[in-house]
Amino acid sequence: MTVSVLICDDSGFARKAMARSLPDGWDIDISFAEHGQQAIDMIKEGKGDILFLDLNMPVLDGYQTMQIIRKEDLPTLVIVVSGDVQEEARKRMLALGAVDFIRKPIDNEKLTTILAKYGIYTGATTAQKREQTNLLSENADEAEKLDAFRELANVAMGQAGENLAKILNEFIDLPIPNVSLLHSSELHMALDEVNRNKQMSAVSKGFISTGISGEAIILFNDSNVQSMASLLGDDISNSDGSGEIEVLMDVSNILIGACLNALSEQLNVKFTHNTPIILGLHCDLHELMNDQASRWEKVLAIEIAYAISKHDISFELLLLIPDQDVDRVFNRLVFQKGSEHE
Repeated sequence: MTVSVLICDDSGFARKAMARSLPDGWDIDISFAEHGQQAIDMIKEGKGDILFLDLNMPVLDGYQTMQIIRKEDLPTLVIVVSGDVQEEARKRMLALGAVDFIRKPIDNEKLTTILAKYGIYTGATTAQKREQTNLLSENADEAEKLDAFRELANVAMGQAGENLAKILNEFIDLPIPNVSLLHSSELHMALDEVNRNKQMSAVSKGFISTGISGEAIILFNDSNVQSMASLLGDDISNSDGSGEIEVLMDVSNILIGACLNALSEQLNVKFTHNTPIILGLHCDLHELMNDQASRWEKVLAIEIAYAISKHDISFELLLLIPDQDVDRVFNRLVFQKGSEHE
């Protein structure tokens, strides 16, 4: 009997990747939803015997969608597929009724094992991709490329958030990454919302592999540093400011290191990291970003706004990749073209 499978993710690139990861030969009818409300409507139409559900989405996120499914007792079996792999996220979704939780990017063999565990798929247990075609064409337009980059950032963001959550023993609120191709002059405008006339501090760390380079920057509101220090158990009361700098460096190393490792895995490259540096303390954001924004004519800018809502803490991770390297990133992500030695 044909099984109706519903894949719910705000990223078209992620939806295609999920469909491609399903076992070959499985008798299924696949439908797609871009957010939780669409998924709810489609389940009510009988299109979701099995729902693969992302967490970070607009309109209705995964948590809200799962709450409705449980409240209305909708007939679907939910498997969460997310870049947010914090233990607290997993516990929340399992408590709401999801049967399992899969980390992005998809491990085909693990997916097949999970499906077999619940009697959903009883075919070959070896991992087979449903389609061998590329996820996107080489002539993908800018919107499709930005969507692919957003999913790349989503996975990296989740792994970095997981690392920070373990160290702080706190749940990290993860957003939908904001991804755009910007001229250097536009970068200031894009970050105006982050500034909000507050004093900022920033740490920068450069990264490079053959053919791909960039810079990762953590932006902290000064009002958050004391709260971060308390969570880390650090004392920043010393007058020389060294304690404050240590907190900034510790958090930056955790987030940037995990994020770059996740990017390396997805792009199949090995990044060399520069030693992190303090860009500035207690400065206006435009003053901090002036030199960075003017280094390249155009950049791929990935903005990730982390937050710990219980402590009213927020900080921004900004990944900047120069325009001349963007196509190389896209080709490695989608087609796995090239090598570290090309």
